[in-house]
Order: sequence, then structure tokens, then C-alpha cells
Amino acid sequence: MRILGIESSCDETAAAVVEDGRKTLSSVVASQVDIHALYGGVVPEIASRAHTEALCTVVNEALEKAGLTMADIDAIAVTYAPGLIGALLTGLSFAKGLSYSSGKPLIPVHHIRGHIAANYVVFEELKPPFIGLVVSGGHTSLIKVKDYTDFETVGVTRDDAAGEAFDKAARVLGLPYPGGAHMDKLAAQGDKKRFAFTVSKVDNAPFDFSFSGLKTAVINLVHTMEMRGEKIEGELKADIAASFTKAAVKTVSRGVEAFYAEGEKLPLVLSGGVAANSHLRAALKEITERLGVGFYVPPLSLCGDNAQMIAAQAYYEFLAGKIAPLDQNAYACMEA
Repeated sequence: MRILGIESSCDETAAAVVEDGRKTLSSVVASQVDIHALYGGVVPEIASRAHTEALCTVVNEALEKAGLTMADIDAIAVTYAPGLIGALLTGLSFAKGLSYSSGKPLIPVHHIRGHIAANYVVFEELKPPFIGLVVSGGHTSLIKVKDYTDFETVGVTRDDAAGEAFDKAARVLGLPYPGGAHMDKLAAQGDKKRFAFTVSKVDNAPFDFSFSGLKTAVINLVHTMEMRGEKIEGELKADIAASFTKAAVKTVSRGVEAFYAEGEKLPLVLSGGVAANSHLRAALKEITERLGVGFYVPPLSLCGDNAQMIAAQAYYEFLAGKIAPLDQNAYACMEA
């Protein structure tokens, strides 16, 4: 079964064709990084307009690279939630029109389920049950994947997501946008023990996460130093990045270790934009090796938003009978 996937939840316009949820026939991503770099972050209205301009070209290119036409496609998949509402609506509206004109069924895909499914197109042997850890700019979630379409949320962030905290820390340190990759490299050069940032815990919710305190702590530290006339550069900047990264990674890994302490030894499947962080990958690999459980993480190209993951998850949603009506709406919230 060949599925054309469309993703437009934030600032990437993407389309891909995936066969039977596992084999990628094509994948195209049009990034908006250069546009939003001017503002130091994603501007929702600009993102929506850029999606509108790019969608037709990206979808046509995905079909062309796969050597297919719409007649060869069995279904159309699209992200419907969560994300920037305007951005979601552009992709969903395009997919609805394409579904109506082609007569192909429309499959709605939850963005978080899609991130987890990014691993399906890389690891043919990966099958539920497993524990999914989604760490991205807007989400930090620990999810028990009982079956391909049966998900139980075990833990979530109570405030900011890990990716947002990394982005804000990068901005206050004067690093270029997007800050995640720059923080990763800078942290590797610094002393992670120089500053003792607190690793947060949520009372009576051992699997939940919180990053707002850590984000505020690094911002306050930098601002205090600047008021004292200290220049945040060189070794000092690297030490702040390393200390922050250590605390952020520990915040995530603490929740994972708490889950495994309950006794379930399921494989750990990492995904999301922050899954590209080398320090987080190393920490989670150490935990899973120590516990003797499997560890799966996609290549860097599949950590960020892409349409392969949407088309991959759509295959299993279709098998479960999930077909969207043409009045399908988009939702900004996680619970949609």
C-alpha cells in the first residue's frame, strides 16, 4: 500500500511516499529556517504563508521522485494535530482537496504518533510493545505503545518542552537560530560541572517532566553575569552550555529511569527533534545498555519534522479503520 504523507505542523513543509509503513519511496522537505532566522524563532503567520506557497511543489516533487502519479497512490495522510493551528490547516486543507479530487481516502495522523513511527522506516524489526520517548521543540512525552494504534501516555511535560528550553538557552547565549545543534556542539567543549543547575521533579508524578525552572535559571545566570560586566564568551559560554545540557538530559533520563524502576523492561524508542542531541542519545544508550533493553533512535534526518513518519504511521491507522471525513478539523492541542 502506497501512502502519500503531508506534514506542515510547524516550519517544515514536507511530503513523502511510503509503502506498507516501512519502505520509503521518496521524501521531500522544504525548510523555513532561513525565513525564521531573521526573527530568532518561528513566526506562525509567516510559517502558514510559506506552507501555502510550498505545498504543491513539495507534493509534486515527492511523487516525481517516487516515479509515481496520483493514480498509483492508495491513500493520502496528513498531520491534523498538534502544532501551529494555521500551519496545520494549510496542510490539512491541501490534503482534503487532493483527497476529494483524486478519490483517495484521507488518513489523519497525530504528530506525536508520527514522530514515533519515524523509527519504523529505519528498523524493520521494530514492533510494539515498547516505550516511546518523544523529545522535541513543543513536546516531551513518555508513551507506552501497546500496539501500532494503541497508545498510553505515561508522562508529559508540565510546562515547557525540552526543545523549547534548549532554544531559549541558545538564544540567551547568543547562538545562531536554530539553537539546538549549536548548543550540542558547544556543550561538548565545556565543563558540565561548573554550574549546578537543578534537575526538576514533579511531585507525585515521577514520569512527568518540567523545564521552565531550568530555562529560567540559565536566563537569570546569564543576565546576572552581564550586569556584573562579565562577557559571556569562550570557555565561560561553553561551560554554561555544558552545565545546562547536563541538567536537561538528566531531567529527561530521570523520567525514563523512573519508568523502568517499575519493572517493565520494554525497548526504548527515541524520537523528535531533540533526539538529534548527542548528549541525550549517549545518556539513554547507557541506561538501556545497563538495563539490558533495546534502544532505537532514528538518523538525524528523521528526528525533525518530516512526512515519512506521517505516511508510516498512516499505514497502521488505515489498517485500524481510521479514515477522515472531509470536514476533518485541525487541532493545536496534544489531546486531539
